[in-house]
Amino acid sequence: MKRRFLYITGIIGSIYTAVLTILGYYAANRLMFMKLKDKDLILRREIIAKRFDEHWYETVKKEDFWVHSPNGYPLRAVFLQPLETTRTVIICHGVTENKINSIKYARLFERLGFNSVIYDHRRHGDSGGETTSFGFYEKADLQAVVSAVRNRIGKRALLGVHGESMGAATTILYAGTYEDEANFYIVDCPFSDFSEQILHILRTNTPLRTSMTLRAANFFLKIRDGYTTSLVSPREVIQHIEKPMLFIHSMEDDFILPQMTKELFALKEGNKMLKLFEKGAHAKSFNENPEEYEYEVRHFLHEFGFSS
Repeated sequence: MKRRFLYITGIIGSIYTAVLTILGYYAANRLMFMKLKDKDLILRREIIAKRFDEHWYETVKKEDFWVHSPNGYPLRAVFLQPLETTRTVIICHGVTENKINSIKYARLFERLGFNSVIYDHRRHGDSGGETTSFGFYEKADLQAVVSAVRNRIGKRALLGVHGESMGAATTILYAGTYEDEANFYIVDCPFSDFSEQILHILRTNTPLRTSMTLRAANFFLKIRDGYTTSLVSPREVIQHIEKPMLFIHSMEDDFILPQMTKELFALKEGNKMLKLFEKGAHAKSFNENPEEYEYEVRHFLHEFGFSS
């Protein structure tokens, strides 16, 4: 009887391990190769919503350039220069999007007296890179973009960074990890910790309620892509950021919870502002509240001496 019990227990354990391994491999695959939105779909969406003006984009003064990532691939960037100024903002899009999604913010900053640089994150748009790492490798890419822009506008020129969703988390990871070269930051709906974000998604969208799947996924992420989700944690670095930062989130966001932005705001020392919009799903604060959004950015710039 004892031998039979051990035999059955061994079979159950083997099945459990096999299932967990499959789930972990599948979860790691989904993270590394998250399905991207179709480029034409993004373009049509932005045109229909009147957030992308084709004539403006075709006629505005601009410079297409490539930035070499320290991770070993090219990053496609566009320096939009509608104004005769060195005041510039770098705009970081969210996961599955591309630089076209950043045009709406470029037009906002144009109205506020800034030129802008839009670029594609690794594996997105026209940039190279085989996997998405949700900020782990992207933060070094952003450092390379910032340095390239600094070389163009000069060391004394005013430079800001705006990030949305993954782009916002990447912005925080960059500013808190490296000797940052920007003067201010605006982060829209960032996650505070990637492990917690993944667990939130698993628990709200799948029948998986434990952290075992994430542990298994991290095993494969480490082997295949060189990092784990625990290394993608804006909350661990934000205390190092001294430059002014504006935090933005929508209270209706149920994908990245607004509590994460509240947490990051509380942890950030020094100059900072927080705006929570009542209306707007994930990464839709500007889409749903364009005038109020622009007012808050203008207020932030004025408050900390960055107004034109």
